[in-house]
Amino acid sequence: MGDRQPLILIVDDEPDFLEIFGTKLGASGFRVETAGSGEEGIKKAKSLKPDLTLMDVKMPGISGAEALLKLKEDPETKDLKVVFLTGLGDPSAEMQEINRRLSAEIGAQGYIKKTENLDTIVDQVRSFLK
Repeated sequence: MGDRQPLILIVDDEPDFLEIFGTKLGASGFRVETAGSGEEGIKKAKSLKPDLTLMDVKMPGISGAEALLKLKEDPETKDLKVVFLTGLGDPSAEMQEINRRLSAEIGAQGYIKKTENLDTIVDQVRSFLK
């Protein structure tokens, strides 16, 4: 990877979230691009080839899971790292297991809860980049 700053693509339909998250990651030494929908996320992932894509699960139009499947079907983007962003605030172990399995089955690296504190999220992003 060298000295190049990792490029993170954040795909989410909530502009506030994109702004807060993008600013935090930018301040933490990442280059950040954002997309406001699954469709736009797929286009940007293709053209930018980000080091990591943070994909919201629930979006109008193409959901995060559908967008990931489309990326996995395309030889150009099938090896991109994608991590789901979940706003599902269900802390139960069962729900976490379902999320993990969902992520693994569709080929995501894992998932990050949007409710986590921003520093925790930055640490998680770093660990997914390793």
